[in-house]
Amino acid sequence: MPQRLESESRKLLGRLREALAADSEGQARLDAVVQLIADSMGTEVCSIYLFRDAETLELCATKGLQAEAVHQTRMRLGEGLVGRTAKSRAVINTANAPASKGFRYMPETGEERFSSFCGVPIQRLGEVLGVLVVQSKAAREYTPDEVYALEIVAMVIAEMTELGAFVGEGAALSARHQQSVMLHGSVAQEGATEGLVYLHEPRVVVTNPISDDPETERARLANAIKQLRDGVDDMLVTAHAIDNDQAQVLEAYRMFANSTSWLRRMEADVDNGLSAEAAVEKEQSLARARLSKSKDPYLRERLSDLDDLSNRLLRILTGQGAEARADMPENPILVARNIGPGELLEYGKQIKGIVLEEGSVGSHATIVARAWAIPLIINAKGVTREALNGDPILVDGEQGIAHLRPDETVQSAFRDKLAMQTRAQERYASIRDLAATSKCGTTTSLQMNAGLIADLPSLHGSGAEGVGLFRTELQFLIRNQMPRRAELSALYSRVLKAANGKRVAFRTLDIGSDKVLPYMKANDEPNPAMGWRAIRVGLDKPGVLRMQLQALLRAADGQPLDVMFPFITQFSEYRTARAEMDKAIARETKLGHKLPETLRVGAMLETPSLAFAPDAFFEAVDFISIGGNDLKQFFFAADRENERVRKRYDTLDVSFLSLLEKIVARCDTVGTPLSFCGEDAGRPVEALCFAALGIRTLSMRPASVGPVKHLLRRVDLTEVKSVMDDAIAEGEQSVRRAVADWLVYQV
Repeated sequence: MPQRLESESRKLLGRLREALAADSEGQARLDAVVQLIADSMGTEVCSIYLFRDAETLELCATKGLQAEAVHQTRMRLGEGLVGRTAKSRAVINTANAPASKGFRYMPETGEERFSSFCGVPIQRLGEVLGVLVVQSKAAREYTPDEVYALEIVAMVIAEMTELGAFVGEGAALSARHQQSVMLHGSVAQEGATEGLVYLHEPRVVVTNPISDDPETERARLANAIKQLRDGVDDMLVTAHAIDNDQAQVLEAYRMFANSTSWLRRMEADVDNGLSAEAAVEKEQSLARARLSKSKDPYLRERLSDLDDLSNRLLRILTGQGAEARADMPENPILVARNIGPGELLEYGKQIKGIVLEEGSVGSHATIVARAWAIPLIINAKGVTREALNGDPILVDGEQGIAHLRPDETVQSAFRDKLAMQTRAQERYASIRDLAATSKCGTTTSLQMNAGLIADLPSLHGSGAEGVGLFRTELQFLIRNQMPRRAELSALYSRVLKAANGKRVAFRTLDIGSDKVLPYMKANDEPNPAMGWRAIRVGLDKPGVLRMQLQALLRAADGQPLDVMFPFITQFSEYRTARAEMDKAIARETKLGHKLPETLRVGAMLETPSLAFAPDAFFEAVDFISIGGNDLKQFFFAADRENERVRKRYDTLDVSFLSLLEKIVARCDTVGTPLSFCGEDAGRPVEALCFAALGIRTLSMRPASVGPVKHLLRRVDLTEVKSVMDDAIAEGEQSVRRAVADWLVYQV
């Protein structure tokens, strides 16, 4: 880049720093900024547009347009060239603005005299805060060097906006991170709670975006880059010692850390007047804008790598590392982009709720949240940018909504909701030790789902009669290498001991889909939920399955043992898996180990195909557990990770209930015990209908046992079945409304 441009850029940034440091109001600072930019670049117009809300840009300062238009001219995101710049997160540079696609004439601004237009997004870490615009009467495109200079200035404006340099009257100049915000996401674990934000990765604040000493900043950048690369190399050495697949992932990571083009761009930014940390953040923001628009999953994964490297580099430069993490507040609500199971478990059960910017309903974090019975919201876009440590937050896991810095009205209504739930739980405590016997005399066994040894105290407190599903994959997911048989056996033994004689049904390793072991090479599958997962992995890698079965047999140590295989789709899979159990029993017998007093080997029915298996399957299996979450998504061809279709289909749809009724009838014919396990089992109305169909065991999260038992004890299941049959006879698509209307007069 020419020396003259470097000099002019540094001069402009130096003048900007003086203007921003002046003891003046936010509007006065903005006015000074546009004047300085226009003078420096020799343009007739310089304007700054900032968002007043998520969809509306407002002209906040200008040099060259009509002064009366300030805070009056507004446009929607995507409207006009300014709106298009913000929406695309890309520079629009044209010599003939009126003839350009999307141009919108704003008569109050007087801009019709200006032909050329260059709009640069003001963005920070992927969030567009506004648009910086320069215009001239002469019909010309701005040069690449001029555009580059504007990008540097836009980055400084973004940082100063974040730091509150332009706070003033009106929505567009209101202080950031102070307004109430309602964030919509998806429900991964139900529940409701109130607390204070605790950021998993504290926000790195760049307080010195401008520097007049490029040599010093270059040296700081070089030193930080060296520390970063050394750290990545150390990670790689450790990974090679553990697992080659993990090392391959880190090799790609190291390639980015050693990218010369990345370093050259940051050095150029420093030469033009930015501090080292501002240069890192500028390149991070530009890369985010480019790669986030890509539909290529590989490139989007590389964005994650670059984000992580940039954040590590920023922490080295600013000293805002993990040790600078804030003290955990009372009633902490964990906020993160995403989080692994090991990191989450380190926090322990002091966490009262979780809000993630990403995540999935079957992710590791979801498994832990369900085990802890704390609300979890996923896909809450923007939460990591908007939330600050210590911010009040309300987590509504029933609706998938997080209220950040709520106003008094919202807070009061939410607290009323929490109080009602507390009173309800007190009522449920009074029936904790009573059976779920309906008025017709039918008793339904209510059991709980678990996945951690820490879940087992809930077995007594919830009133559950046993553990209908113990997920064994978490012990595999939180490690960097395959656990040993002795370790698993010791864990399973503690689980059985904690259950104190109550039934525990262990589900063998259910990995694949969205649960990938960190030490197992991930498969790039177009549809992982229907791919290589669960028992398919177990049968293809029988050594892992055998090791787990042996650990379970040893853990039983003469006690009764229930084991079930996940995702069985046909009889042959069950036969092969059962044969592995027989081999494990033979081995344990040969070694002289004590065998379980009784052993029941079951299957999870999670695909419609198994409902139509031959009679021999239903006779051979010791018990069947309906995996409701998967069965529903495959029955309706509706991906439960896809919010557009996930809630489109009702569990109480007549066709789905017909499938369940068929399964009940087939099990009853041969006397095979049947249970239903999944989110719907813990919803009182759904549980009521399942019981009316003849399903006598339901397994759910511990907190749902009380509400389900409360309702079951107050109704006659034969009457519920009659209501359902009437709705079906009348041609209703779902029985939900009919049952809900009937319940109004019953409870």
